[in-house]
Amino acid sequence: MNIALIFAGGSGTRMNSKARPKQFLQFFGKELIIHTLENFQNHQEIDAITIVCIEDWIPYLNKLLTKYDISKVRTVVAGGKTGQESIYKGLCATKEYAEKDSIILVHDGVRPFINEDVISACIKSVKAHGSAITTVPATETIITTENDKITSITDRSKCQLARAPQCFYLDELLEAHNKAIKDSNTNMIDSASLMKFYGHDLYTVQGNVDNIKITTPADFYTFKALYEVRENQQIFGL
Repeated sequence: MNIALIFAGGSGTRMNSKARPKQFLQFFGKELIIHTLENFQNHQEIDAITIVCIEDWIPYLNKLLTKYDISKVRTVVAGGKTGQESIYKGLCATKEYAEKDSIILVHDGVRPFINEDVISACIKSVKAHGSAITTVPATETIITTENDKITSITDRSKCQLARAPQCFYLDELLEAHNKAIKDSNTNMIDSASLMKFYGHDLYTVQGNVDNIKITTPADFYTFKALYEVRENQQIFGL
């Protein structure tokens, strides 16, 4: 099985939204989480979806899943205190229904521009190498600092920015999480960092540059512009 694990546990504080978390804000008539989910719902190679959600918003999410006929969702679970704990809870819930050698694609619910080609490439990379970390080229200079002093400048041509999805075999990612729990290692920033720490080789898949994470008001305006460009391309064949 190829399974998408969608993290929708953020509270949206950077979006300055007092009424609802950012993943439930409406854009062009649909909630942001639905824009994201439809990419996996409509992909032929995705067999199932698990969603990790803020507990109080699960009933509302379930209504949206019915409204928009997101039928591949097998389970929705409450998130934890941290992103790492939330992903772990999602992995455990997924394990309950997943088949042997299932591939898991960990993706942010607020990255709505993931596309079919990238999803397919990620699945192919996991089958070939055991991992797929979606990346885009770094476009600005990367520096290292200490006490406000620049200690090194990295060759930008060798740098990539890690994005999502980050994909692995389900059992291997779950095993790494269990090791982290045993080691009290709770501060990993993402699945790639966790897997690298526990000795796994990571392979990259070139992602689409517009697959941004919507976390701030400025991101909303970028999303709006990108969405309108895509709509115009479909209508006018640009």
